[in-house]
Amino acid sequence: MLKRPLVNNQIRAPQVRIIDETGKQLGIINLEEALRTARERNLDLIQVTEKATPAVCKIMDYGKYLYSLHKREKAAKIKRTGELKGIRLGFNISLHDLETRVNLAEKFLKKGDRVRVELPLRGREKGLQDFAKGKINQFLEILEKRMPIKVEGELKKESRGLTMIVSKA
Repeated sequence: MLKRPLVNNQIRAPQVRIIDETGKQLGIINLEEALRTARERNLDLIQVTEKATPAVCKIMDYGKYLYSLHKREKAAKIKRTGELKGIRLGFNISLHDLETRVNLAEKFLKKGDRVRVELPLRGREKGLQDFAKGKINQFLEILEKRMPIKVEGELKKESRGLTMIVSKA
């Protein structure tokens, strides 16, 4: 969850270092003067960090600042967990084609992405789920020989077939 920064009258520091909306430093001034400057520009005074002495504050729109924080946090989360890539296996996939899909999965995993392995089942194939599970297990065995992996999402039966999520260990 995003920790909301102090804004305008919530700031308690007697003196603050001010950065204006263009990024230019205005220096260290009293809090009252900083609030007056922000009001004159029809913007908010946002405390960026409380750890510095004196506290660093920015003059900018509070809504835009929260939006940029949220966007940055979301991008960091994607970078941490990696993007989710998909690989589809066919019910009657040959060994060579399976190895080709393993190469692709290996490339995605080395890049830091997670991989969703899908095996769609149609018609009578739904009655042969053990065979389909064997194909996915064969895929995992080949992949595990090449690099250490971690199975995040166990093998799930969905309406269209079987899926599983794999990531780098």
